[in-house]
Amino acid sequence: MKRMGMGSVLLTAGLTLAPATDVVAQDASVVRAELADAVQTAGEKVVALAEAMPREKYTWRPGEGVRSVSEVYMHIVGTNYWFTTLVGGVPPTASGVTAAYNTVPPLEKETNKEAVVRQLRASFEYLSNFIRSAPADRLDEAVDLFGKATTYRGVLVETTTHLHEHVGQSIAYARVNGVVPPWSR
Repeated sequence: MKRMGMGSVLLTAGLTLAPATDVVAQDASVVRAELADAVQTAGEKVVALAEAMPREKYTWRPGEGVRSVSEVYMHIVGTNYWFTTLVGGVPPTASGVTAAYNTVPPLEKETNKEAVVRQLRASFEYLSNFIRSAPADRLDEAVDLFGKATTYRGVLVETTTHLHEHVGQSIAYARVNGVVPPWSR
C-alpha cells in the first residue's frame, strides 16, 4: 500500500470539495433562473391581460369588498416589489413600496390603463432581475414570512406562487368581462 504525503491528502481533499462548491453554485444558478423564468411567464400573461382588458373595465369588481381589475394589477405591482424587501431588496423609490407595505397601499388606487400597464412591466422587470441576481450564498438564510419560518429561497418561491395565483384571478376577471386571454386564441 502506497502512503500519501500530507500535501497529497490536502490536494485530494481540495479537489474533492471544489466540485461540491461548484455544484451548489450551479444549483443556485438553476434555481434563480427557473424562478425568474416563472416570473417572466406570469408577467407576460398579466401584461397581456391588462392590455386586452378594456379601459372601462378597470374599475369593475366581481363584488363589494373585492379588488377591482386595476386593484388586482396594482396589488401585483406592489407585491412584486414588497416581497423583495424581505430578502434585502430596495424597490425603486417611485414605487412607494417599502418593507412597511400593507394590504391596501395608495399604489392600488391607480386606475389609468396606460399607467397600470407601465407599472406592471416595470415591476416584473425589477423582480426578474432581482431574482436572477440573488446571492447564491444567501438562498438558505432564514427569513420570517408572515410569522412562518422559511428561507430566502422560500420567499422567492412564495413570490412566484403569489403571482400565479393572481394570473388565475386575472384570467377569471377577463373571461367574465368577455376578454379571451390573448395566448389562448
